Amino acid sequence: MFLSNIDQAVSFPVETLFFFQIQEDKRSSTKDIHERIKKATCELLVPYYFMAGRLRFNYVAKRLELICNNLGISFVSAKSRLSLTDIGNLSLPNPTFGHFLHRQGLYKNLAELTLLTVQVTRFRCGGFSIGFLTNHAILDGKAASHMFLNLASICKTGGLKIPFIHHDRTYIKARQPPIISFPHKEYIMLPKISSLATAFTTSYESSPSPLIFAKKYCQKLFNFDAKMINCLKSKAMMNCSTFEALVAHIWKERTKVVFKNPNEYSTVLFAVDIRSKISPPLPEGFVGNAIITAFATSKVSDLVKNPLSFGVKLIKEGKERVTEEYVRSVIDWLEIYKGVPATSNGNFYVSAWWKLPFGDLDFGFGTPTHVSPIVSGNDEFVLLLSEGNNAQQREGGVNAWISLEPEKMNQFETNIFNL
Repeated sequence: MFLSNIDQAVSFPVETLFFFQIQEDKRSSTKDIHERIKKATCELLVPYYFMAGRLRFNYVAKRLELICNNLGISFVSAKSRLSLTDIGNLSLPNPTFGHFLHRQGLYKNLAELTLLTVQVTRFRCGGFSIGFLTNHAILDGKAASHMFLNLASICKTGGLKIPFIHHDRTYIKARQPPIISFPHKEYIMLPKISSLATAFTTSYESSPSPLIFAKKYCQKLFNFDAKMINCLKSKAMMNCSTFEALVAHIWKERTKVVFKNPNEYSTVLFAVDIRSKISPPLPEGFVGNAIITAFATSKVSDLVKNPLSFGVKLIKEGKERVTEEYVRSVIDWLEIYKGVPATSNGNFYVSAWWKLPFGDLDFGFGTPTHVSPIVSGNDEFVLLLSEGNNAQQREGGVNAWISLEPEKMNQFETNIFNL
């Protein structure tokens, strides 16, 4: 199966964890939860047959391919002596959450790695968790959420919640010849194709992108409630979204502690969905990566000394820059240079997880008590998570998961809530 250039640029594992609490009087109702979800997963793999395949690097074409060889996925059943209440506050990202997700081990050959692992862990209280490991090259956030919703729907009702599954990625194939109309500083090229092959076939397994907590960094969860966000929006002095106001604020405060040279440039990267930005639009239920990296950049001194509205304006311009021609130019640039998002030299990527419908999953026991990625200690990523734990609570505040070196984190903490 053809993988687009956008798919190629984000080939790393993504771990997502869901916790479900059960009422005391319904504790026994989850005794067979492992078998129920396993049966539903088998049924899911009929429309999502490609998830049972494997990735392979084609040295002739110099790109990743998805081989639909039906080798299967990994499914793990687990039990815990703990109750969910023993774990503590589920909304606080925790490195021990890795126990609730099956990792396939380090240094495995790419062809040995399944594209989907599912671990169902039942707790003493009758509650359970479901940990998913997927590959970003196969599914972006929206496509992954649709697959999880379909799995939950099969488990609860026997049918798909979102029946449209379009996996043809040639909709966003590079033009021939490629036409690069913009500089695309939001991506960096890899120096040699051998480096790309090594990244896919070796580094992928041994050093997976944002999965593990690095001892070098300190991680904190910052809660911005609705009042704080409204304050930021008023400081923006223009009509703006929660995302624009919050990212501009984090960008400015993070730049103050990360960059020492006022003449350097600070860049924030973020995803823009292109499903409706190209013509014809991508079909409903498109499976694959329909996002590209947008960016805002500024000289450090300008970003720091100017009001919040300065950063908001740059972020708005970054989003508006993503036209159909820009999207096609990105795809063509990636065709030639085989690049990846430029999260280095102090720059960082913001991922708006709270906008995805993960909180709507219902396996027959209600929506999740909590859902989030298993986040890492990588300082190149900032995750914006839902303040609430389920679909009904998502409106209002946002939690920002940020990782920095301890000294920088201390400085960042001092100023981040000075609104």
